[in-house]
Amino acid sequence: MATEDDSGPQANGAYSRLMTELREGRLNPGDRLRETELAERLGMSRTPVREAIRQLEADGVVTHVPRQGACIRTLDYAEVMELYEMRSVLEGTAARLAARAASDIEIEELFEMNQQMAQLGGAPEAFVLNRQFHAALLDAAKNRFLARSIHALQKALMILGPTTLTEPDRAEKAVEEHFGVLDAIKKRDGTLAEAAMRAHIEAAQRVRVRALRAQPGRTSGFDGDLL
Repeated sequence: MATEDDSGPQANGAYSRLMTELREGRLNPGDRLRETELAERLGMSRTPVREAIRQLEADGVVTHVPRQGACIRTLDYAEVMELYEMRSVLEGTAARLAARAASDIEIEELFEMNQQMAQLGGAPEAFVLNRQFHAALLDAAKNRFLARSIHALQKALMILGPTTLTEPDRAEKAVEEHFGVLDAIKKRDGTLAEAAMRAHIEAAQRVRVRALRAQPGRTSGFDGDLL
C-alpha cells in the first residue's frame, strides 16, 4: 500500500506506465480506466492510480463519460485535423530553427539515426528510433518554449494510438522524407527544411486518416467530412 510519503513517486510511475500503454496501443480510445483494476495490474494502491488518472485528464487524454467514469478520449475528425495542423506548424518551425542552430555534430547524429531507421525497416525498434529522431531534431532547434509546446501536443497525439509507421511501406517513406529534411538542414536552408518537415507531417496525416476510417465504428463519423 502507498503511504502519504510515497504516493507522489508512485503516481508518477503510474502515469508513465499508462502513457506507455497508450503509446503502444494497449490502451485505446474509449477504454475505461477502472481504479481497482489498474491498481491491481500495476501493483500499487488506488491512490497513486487516481492521481495518475487526474493528470491524464489535465493533459486532455482522459475524459469522464456518464455512467462509465474515466475513459480514454476519442477524437473526432476535426480534432484529428487540428492536431496534425498544429504538429505541422510546430515541427516545421523546429526544422527551420535547426537549420540555423544545429551543430555539425547534431546533424551528423540525425543522419546516423535515420540511416539506422532505414536498416530496421518496419521493426518495432524503428518506431522507438523515430521518436528519438524527432526529439533529437527538436533539441537541435534549441528553443525551450517550442519544445514545451511540442511535448504538450504529443500527449494529445497519443490518443490516436500506435504510430503510422506500422502501416505498409510507411516506415520506408518516412525515412526518405527524413533525409529530405536533413539535406535542407545540412544546407542551412531553413525555408526548405520547414517545407520538407511540413510535407512529412502531412504524409503521416493522410495515413492516419485512412487508418481511422478503416476502424470499426469510426467510419460514420468521418464519411461526411472526407468526401
